[in-house]
Amino acid sequence: MRDPGLARALAAEFIGSAWLLAVVVGSGIMGERLSAGNVALALLANAIATGCALLVLIVIFAPLSGAHFNPAVSAVFWSRGELPIRRLLAYAPAQLLGALVGVAIAHGMFELPIVQASQHGRSGGAQWLGEFVATAGLVLTILGSIAARPAWTPLLVAGYITAAYWFTSSTSFANPAVTIARSFTDSFAGIAPGDVAGFIVAQMFGAAAAAWLGGWLWPSTENSMKS
Repeated sequence: MRDPGLARALAAEFIGSAWLLAVVVGSGIMGERLSAGNVALALLANAIATGCALLVLIVIFAPLSGAHFNPAVSAVFWSRGELPIRRLLAYAPAQLLGALVGVAIAHGMFELPIVQASQHGRSGGAQWLGEFVATAGLVLTILGSIAARPAWTPLLVAGYITAAYWFTSSTSFANPAVTIARSFTDSFAGIAPGDVAGFIVAQMFGAAAAAWLGGWLWPSTENSMKS
């Protein structure tokens, strides 16, 4: 790749997405195995592990790519003029491929079939509303923290996602790439393939609503990435 900056950014988005999904799926498997049928305890383990991993991943990869790991977040930054279309179109495939690799890694660590189809149904208006709220809240957390306390962004995003696991009906996927990848695991973190589209539509509407509100609350003053 002729642009070393873009190459490093794509590597960061790929590795970060893979790492995140390995944590989400792996902690879900471990939590389910150790909780003796206590779903609340398994969810708590899953949420804490995901939040802690997000804190680490955002801190180490933000200087390279912005640490989006999420096509909806990348689309929001593009809509604000802070991410070139070239990067948006490159980030999304890297995020999705990384997420799929992360699921496969988690399966390998726990000696499960590498490729699975989830049978975990997640559908209906309540769950779609949960995804709308989860994604809108994530975007507002990102935009607000960057505007008010940039150094706190990793901690605030990690804290929000940990909380959203618990207060949303959907357990806060809030990410189209994550949603697609989790349809390939028939584990605690999975989502049935037939339910993926409803989640993604809700996520994109949530991101769009938050981008509009965030643009009014915290207007973009300059492009943060020019190439």
